Amino acid sequence: MTTTNAVFNNMVQTNRLRVVFAGTPEFAAASLEALIAQQEQLNIDIVAVYTQPDRKAGRGQKLSASVVKQVALAHDIAIEQPVTFKKSNTEGLAARQTLASYQPDVMIVAAYGLILPVGVLNIPTYGCLNIHASLLPRWRGAAPIHRALLAGDTETGITIMQMDKGLDTGDMLYKVSAPIETHDTASSLHDKMAELGAAAISTVLKDLAHYQAQAVAQDDSQANYAEKLVKTEGEIDWTQSASAIERQIRGLTPWPGAYTFLNGARVKILNSLPVNPTQQTNEPAGTVISVGRKAILVACGKGEPTDDKTPAASALAITKLQLAGGKPVTAEQICHGNQLDDGDQFGPESH
Repeated sequence: MTTTNAVFNNMVQTNRLRVVFAGTPEFAAASLEALIAQQEQLNIDIVAVYTQPDRKAGRGQKLSASVVKQVALAHDIAIEQPVTFKKSNTEGLAARQTLASYQPDVMIVAAYGLILPVGVLNIPTYGCLNIHASLLPRWRGAAPIHRALLAGDTETGITIMQMDKGLDTGDMLYKVSAPIETHDTASSLHDKMAELGAAAISTVLKDLAHYQAQAVAQDDSQANYAEKLVKTEGEIDWTQSASAIERQIRGLTPWPGAYTFLNGARVKILNSLPVNPTQQTNEPAGTVISVGRKAILVACGKGEPTDDKTPAASALAITKLQLAGGKPVTAEQICHGNQLDDGDQFGPESH
């Protein structure tokens, strides 16, 4: 009986999928933690975790491990942190050999941050799967969550994709959608997508052969490129409509944040109310119309046309901001503090 049980247990062990996980930030860590917790149910073994090299962070510029590395350390999983996989140099070749030595059946990739050449994609038996935070092909690229908000999309989701040599161009194995709420910021939507991504990759790994057999090619004509964010995108152009600026505030929270200038000093705009189409003005864009306890009303550019009428200039109701050198304050605090007056002008730094 002992010998029979040993043979059976060995067979079960060899049937388990050998998984290598590659990711770096919190978005990826959510999926890694979920997979670690479900190794028995999913019949997988996470044999190694790949993540970006430790980076200097904080005021002391001390080396800091990625969130994914911290999860791997806590669960005593082998960690690899190569700087490249390019076969044109010694380090890249060594990284490929190390990956192959883990004999992976599949590699799960989530916001890893390192380009995987075709030679690497072909190492795992069943290739590499990407957890992408968009309903592909809607937003390909580095910042799909932010771009969906900035564009005013009403829904987004997760796509589990079979990786190929293109940028997020591979066949889609599984998609799950979620609404974008009117109050969602890049931060809140990130957390929702992280949770959704963890559930989606778990679903696919329960029956990988089925989902790979049902893979669907992307329609390239529907694709948009979600460019990486840059700090300067945070500066508000008040000649834009209130709706566009409101999306900018939510889409760039927490980073890089929306901002403007008042008398040459930077002011961070932290929160605003959903745009009320009836709030219209004849004031020049960027003018503080009124400083109220509930909101600070600021003139913006013209909104979207309605009923074939020329759109009127719109207004944005700001509920929270941060003046230069100060702490975040609500509209009510601003109102009581006399730090902002009706008629003040927001605009570019040199205004």
